[in-house]
Amino acid sequence: LVISLMTYACFGFLPAVGAEEYSENNNKEPIILVNGFLGWGREEVLGFKYWGGFHDIQEKLKTDGYQVFTSAVGPGSSNWDRACELYAQINGGTVDYGAAHAEEHGHARFGRTYEGFNVNWDENNKVHLVGHSMGGQTSRTLVQLLNEGSREEQEYKNQHPEVELSPLFEGGKSFVRSVTTLASPHNGTTLADGVGTFIPFAKDLLVATAFFLHSADYTVYDFKLDQWGIKKKKDESFVSYSKRVWNSPIWSDTKDTCQWDLSTDGARELNSWVKTQPDVYYFSYSASATKPGILTGVHIPILSMNKALLGNALFMGSYLRNDQNRPIIDESWWENDGVINTNSMIGPETDEIVPYRQKAQIGKWNYLGKKAGWDHLDLIGLSISDSLGFSDITMFYRDIAKLVTKLPHNEVDY
Repeated sequence: LVISLMTYACFGFLPAVGAEEYSENNNKEPIILVNGFLGWGREEVLGFKYWGGFHDIQEKLKTDGYQVFTSAVGPGSSNWDRACELYAQINGGTVDYGAAHAEEHGHARFGRTYEGFNVNWDENNKVHLVGHSMGGQTSRTLVQLLNEGSREEQEYKNQHPEVELSPLFEGGKSFVRSVTTLASPHNGTTLADGVGTFIPFAKDLLVATAFFLHSADYTVYDFKLDQWGIKKKKDESFVSYSKRVWNSPIWSDTKDTCQWDLSTDGARELNSWVKTQPDVYYFSYSASATKPGILTGVHIPILSMNKALLGNALFMGSYLRNDQNRPIIDESWWENDGVINTNSMIGPETDEIVPYRQKAQIGKWNYLGKKAGWDHLDLIGLSISDSLGFSDITMFYRDIAKLVTKLPHNEVDY
């Protein structure tokens, strides 16, 4: 999430969790960090890191001996578009959103060109994806396309033989060892259902950032919406650029944005075709920074929640819905971390979920538990949680790195 930024994130106070040092017995497969909604790249926001703030998670894990890369996929784009961008960033090459997809949604087929992460990516050199928030949905979508391809893109190719099909849409690529999701909206978030809350929240966060970032440099914050023709103009201020993006008709005229995918309706649609793959390990963490009120039972924020998230938490903590042909939202959805409903973080309701008991089950969601007292920004080290102590968030990620790099190459050897 971009940034209440310096107001709360600059202190860098975060949780300590036990960890062991990197072992030469671990697999050497790279870890790819996948940003969530409104996330940014390593060269943006004047060097303040999405992953860790002033505690650079990527570099600290690299110091421990892990091979780690940070992706920077579209902060407001759909999971499909983000997955295509993630593929190009890992593999190298020009982003191909697919001819059928681009024609259906009315945006350009091709995007930016990337050098790649130099990981020799194939079935013998797999990667581990670690996604925060929407980054978990994006990681799942990439795995689905890699393994099973896209029937729509393949059929479009058959109808238009002159059109080249991206290797991403061919399927048959077992290129991912594990997916780990941190507070991801697997079944959506009711914050996105309440458009009157979601859009103003996003706008306010972005425009408020300009208070701290006095620069017209494009790299301060990049929406990465080139496929929609929305690029920062020369000498355009950050405030003007961000307002122009959020006032664009794409937010109301298409489902091909984060607003739809993050909603409970959009997540249900995504879950109808994005499934667990039998050759991939899936892990999930949930988080909670609310508690039920004594008299009403509605959920209210705990005192340590980032102040920028309080309004969200109060809205989500009492929201109910029982509309025909839509996901039912009852009291089980009230617990949240200020952005995502806690029950949605555990795993997709369409997949099998099991508690993690020291040995991961492949092809299923291994639930690693709930981080009680952690808000949505705590998971990436961008908030203050006094109840958690004053420790570096890196310890939490060392545990994740240890877990995924000890996964076997062969299930028989596990």
